[in-house]
Amino acid sequence: MADYVIRATAADGQIRAFAATTRDLVEQARKAHNTSPVASAALGRLLTAGVMMGVDMKGENDILTLKIQGDGPIEGLLVTADSHGNVKGYAYNPQVMLPPNSKGKLDVGGALGLGVLSVIKDIGLKEPYVGQTILVTGEIAEDLTYYFATSEQIPSSVALGVLMNRDNTVSQSGGFIIQLMPGAPEDMIDRLEARLKEIASVTTLLDEGNTPEMILEHVLGEFGLELNDRVPVQFHCNCTKERVEKALVSVGRKDIQEMIDDGKPIDLNCHFCNKNYQFTVEELGEMLEKAVR
Repeated sequence: MADYVIRATAADGQIRAFAATTRDLVEQARKAHNTSPVASAALGRLLTAGVMMGVDMKGENDILTLKIQGDGPIEGLLVTADSHGNVKGYAYNPQVMLPPNSKGKLDVGGALGLGVLSVIKDIGLKEPYVGQTILVTGEIAEDLTYYFATSEQIPSSVALGVLMNRDNTVSQSGGFIIQLMPGAPEDMIDRLEARLKEIASVTTLLDEGNTPEMILEHVLGEFGLELNDRVPVQFHCNCTKERVEKALVSVGRKDIQEMIDDGKPIDLNCHFCNKNYQFTVEELGEMLEKAVR
């Protein structure tokens, strides 16, 4: 099934929810960055969270950035998403290899270690909104649950999962975010918490053939689930040679002249999609005329 996010409400608007299937976009990220299994799982979880949080943004040009910096061997992750279902990202050290954790699963928490999760929302104001929290477990879903509770004061339950095949391709990927609105009654909260404890992992549900709609029905069916809309999502990087050229021009005439004097073409790499752009000495000469002094 093609990747998409479902937006929904329940309990007469007292609960709002998102659920996603993201196998294709996580597989595309894996191919672009040649990530190891544990890096694929870590990056895939953050891409899934990013694309769900991105489609919740209201403005046409709003941008969400999720950044994790940790002291583990993966060092960090960076993901950006827009409100149209586009997401991109990379792992700082994509080739990390670790043994399974004590549960026999990919050790995402061990790969990230201790550190900080930053959520940056650029919604067209003078300064972007920046929220930060410590990494509670490094498992990402728990860290985002903690972020929502502490930084946005929204009681939430976040579930994220990536299931890898033996050949290191992505078998399943997806997640959900369930959030309680202010004024939700205690008995409903208790019922929802009890229901969430009964739910199998996201990857188990997806591997059994469940769609995002079916997953939300599993969790919220008894609360009067209302599906609002379905948003197609994809791994998409908006880099172009023209955009890279503008960035290169901004470094100034002195640095560009040094590149020209070296007498060789230069290659610039986009961190988000790993695409390389080559500029010849002749192209650098043309840029020299455009460069700031």
